Amino acid sequence: MEFKQLHPWQVDFGRAVEIQKELAERVMLRDKLPPPKLSRIAGADVSFSRGDSVMYAAVVVLDAATLETIDEALAVVAVDFPYIPGLLSFREGPALLEAFRKLRTKPDVIIFDGQGIAHPRGLGLASHMGLVLDTPTIGCAKKILLGVHGELEIERGARTPLYHEGSTVGAALRTKRNVKPVYVSQGHMVSLDTSLSIVLDTCGGYRIPEPTRRAHLTVNRLRKSSVQDQ
Repeated sequence: MEFKQLHPWQVDFGRAVEIQKELAERVMLRDKLPPPKLSRIAGADVSFSRGDSVMYAAVVVLDAATLETIDEALAVVAVDFPYIPGLLSFREGPALLEAFRKLRTKPDVIIFDGQGIAHPRGLGLASHMGLVLDTPTIGCAKKILLGVHGELEIERGARTPLYHEGSTVGAALRTKRNVKPVYVSQGHMVSLDTSLSIVLDTCGGYRIPEPTRRAHLTVNRLRKSSVQDQ
């Protein structure tokens, strides 16, 4: 899978913030999905061991109708950027892009275990990767980074907007009855309504959508096997 080289990844804090502000202006918040329906949905996740010098990444592509795995790619990349909240895409991005580079099947949309526009500068991991990959992306996080929301009913499918400074930046979505919600925000080239529908449709009985759940399981197996081989 090809992607764009929009900027260098080895930059300092100040330049990273500038890049985020510049790229946020290019994020598209309307649907640009392939007609007439989705056929391939990917999930992406990263993993690392505390104190380790490498980052592990996995991308898993699922058949949209059956949720069967049709492709996957893995990567192990040296960590060159420190952990700084709000700048995680600079730490995790290079490993994820290496995994995407190895992917043989181009997905129609990608779900990331992270934020989209629900981010202090409007450019979380999903939005950043969407621009670089030039592919529709969705952020589906387990915790709020930015914004507040009202009460949420306990039934599966319940949702309520996530607001920040008077603007809607995402939504809290209940994917399983009486279980903590996930926080969905647009990444790039997807509307919020479509993002919510895709996340809910791909939750096969678990709290998190199956594409990112499978990527999470895959990348943790990679990390554990790599640590054992050392």
